[in-house]
Amino acid sequence: MYYSGFADEAGSAVETQIKATLELGWRNIEMRNAGSANLTDISDDEFDAVCAMLSDAGVQVDCFGSTVANWSKDPLSDADFESSRQSLARAIPRMHRLGTRMIRGMSFAVARGVTPDSPEVEGVIFRKMRELVRMCEEGGVLYLHENCANYGGMSHEHTLKLIEAVNSPNFKLVFDTGNPVGTDRRIGKPPYPKQSSWEFYRNVKEFVVRVHVKDAVFVRDTGGTFNELRHTFPGEGDGDVRKILGDLLSSAFDGALSIEPHLAVVFHDASLTSPEEIKYANYVEYGRRLMKLVESL
Repeated sequence: MYYSGFADEAGSAVETQIKATLELGWRNIEMRNAGSANLTDISDDEFDAVCAMLSDAGVQVDCFGSTVANWSKDPLSDADFESSRQSLARAIPRMHRLGTRMIRGMSFAVARGVTPDSPEVEGVIFRKMRELVRMCEEGGVLYLHENCANYGGMSHEHTLKLIEAVNSPNFKLVFDTGNPVGTDRRIGKPPYPKQSSWEFYRNVKEFVVRVHVKDAVFVRDTGGTFNELRHTFPGEGDGDVRKILGDLLSSAFDGALSIEPHLAVVFHDASLTSPEEIKYANYVEYGRRLMKLVESL
């Protein structure tokens, strides 16, 4: 087991992300944004500069935090699929350049205006996901699906159905401990209760190769893509973080614990901002508290 994190929550500048990582004594970043754009979308010159900074610091990008097939992409939109396909095509050679084997992706937004898991919608999603994962097979990298506001994130049953449909050794899971707290458990008929992080994890753990450590308390439904949560330090919310970490340790898990604090900045909510020094301090403190929690277990 080792540590990593979405270091753009410490600061947008790559130099700041490296500084926070080294201050924690870590050597890995799950890089999402490098400056103002995703690592897959920056120019070649900017990417060259990022590679040089990482090499000089001895820091590795162990996973690309991409936007491929994420919660903003309509599963029924061919344009959104092509956007994801092109993003993945750009990412794979950059992953080779950095020696990165894993890329975080999703399974498209929960479809609106239709039954989001009807056989017809599922057929489209499964076909598109198989094509994306096939690109990863050909590129020799792993597509890690995150349980977020997407098809697979609707429940552990949807994730398992997705795994069966894609049927590839290059398709694995990154499990996010905090996302279930504010997400409906879409099994059976509405009204749906919120998910249990432990139940979700327990049912998919054999496919999990990476864990996003996030914790939160549910506040209210918003009717939008994301419900309102109060994010907390690890182990202080309802994400079953302590229980999941204990199980990972007892199972000799050898993947990454990758922090995504969401305390000083929430990546998908542009209305929330914090002074740079607060973001940086929160990120480092979050990492330290996680290490202490793991040590206590």
